[in-house]
Amino acid sequence: MSGTGLPGRIATSVGDIPAAEWDRLARTGNPFVSHAFLTALEDSGSVGPGTGWQPAPILLEDAGRLVGALPSYIKGHSQGEYVFDHAWADAWHRAGGRYYPKLQIAAPFTPATGPRLLLDEPALAGPMLTVAEQVCAQNGFSSAHATFIAPDQLDLFNEAGWLLRSDIQFHWHNRGFAAFDDFLASLSARKRKAIRKERDGAQGAVTIRRLTGSEIRPEHWDAFWLFYQDTGARKWGTPYLTREAFDLIGQRMAERILLVLAFDGDEAIAGALNFIGEDALYGRYWGATREVKFLHFELCYYQAIEAAIERGLARVEAGAQGGHKLARGYEPVTTWSAHWIADPGFREAVAEFLERERAGVAQDQAWLGERLPYRKG
Repeated sequence: MSGTGLPGRIATSVGDIPAAEWDRLARTGNPFVSHAFLTALEDSGSVGPGTGWQPAPILLEDAGRLVGALPSYIKGHSQGEYVFDHAWADAWHRAGGRYYPKLQIAAPFTPATGPRLLLDEPALAGPMLTVAEQVCAQNGFSSAHATFIAPDQLDLFNEAGWLLRSDIQFHWHNRGFAAFDDFLASLSARKRKAIRKERDGAQGAVTIRRLTGSEIRPEHWDAFWLFYQDTGARKWGTPYLTREAFDLIGQRMAERILLVLAFDGDEAIAGALNFIGEDALYGRYWGATREVKFLHFELCYYQAIEAAIERGLARVEAGAQGGHKLARGYEPVTTWSAHWIADPGFREAVAEFLERERAGVAQDQAWLGERLPYRKG
C-alpha cells in the first residue's frame, strides 16, 4: 500500500502486535481498544473464523516503528455493530452490487464511544484513513465503517471526507456529586420519589454486591454466564461472546471490571457487567435467572451511578437504546459513526439519506432534552 508517504499493512490479529506497542497508541484510557480486551475476543473465538468478524488490524509504520493502527475487522454481515446498515446492504444488493465483505473499525459487540484512530499524532489520521480506503479498493470491499467514534476524533474523519452519521444514546453525567443523595437532590421531587421507591423495592428483595479485581471469582463468572446467555438468546438469538471470553477478560483486565451481582441468600440471581475507563464507567451486559421488580434499574443504572460517583468518574455510558433511562437521570447524547463508500453513485445516495436522518435525530434529541428529570434552574 502506498500513496500515504508511510507504509501500511494488515495484520491477521491484534495478538500479532506486542501489547506494549498497541497500548502505547491506544493510550488504554478506554478499555475496549486495549490489547487485553481485543485479544480476549480473539483468543476466546468470539471473533475470528466462523463469526463474521475476521480481525484485520490496519497498521501504519515509520522506519519500522508502529505509529498508527485501526482496530478493524473484515465483516461478512452487519451483526453486533449497533449502527444499522442493513437497508444499505439491501439497496446495494438490489442494485446488483455486493455489500459484503466490508471493513468495520470498531470494538466488536460494544456500543461505547472510544478512539478508532490509534495514532502517535493527529496529523497521521489522513494517511491512516487513506490506507483503510486502499485496503477496501484492493480487496473489493464495498465500504468501511467506523462506529461509536470518540467526539474528539470526529473532525479527523470529516476532514478525510468520510460521511458522518448520528444517533442517540443515554449517558449519565456527574455534576460534581459527592454521593448518590446529591444526585437525587438535583432531580424533580416526583422523579426523586420514584427512584427511591425503585431502589427500596430492589434492595429489599436481594443482597447486592459490587465486585472488582481479585474479588471476582470463577463462580461469579459461572453465574454471570447464565445471565448473559439468557439475555443474549432473547436479544440476538445467539450470544456473541463465548464462555471463555469472560474468563480471559477476567484474567487480563480484572481491575477494569465492575461486576454487580444480586444474591438471594447464597445464590446469585442477576448481574450487570461494567468496564471501568479513565473517565467513564461503561455498562455492557445484564441478565437474570429470576424476575425481581425494579432489579434491572437498580443493577444497571443506580449501582452504576453510585459507583461512578465513588470513583470520581465523569459519566456512565449505559449502552445502546433505552428511552426508559431518561427518567433515571441519563441524558440524550449524540453518538457518531463515519462511513467511506467505494462506489460514487452509492456514496451520493447514502450521503442524501444521512443528511435527512441527521435532521431527524437532532429533532428527537431536542424533544428528549426537554424531558429531563432534573429540577428547573
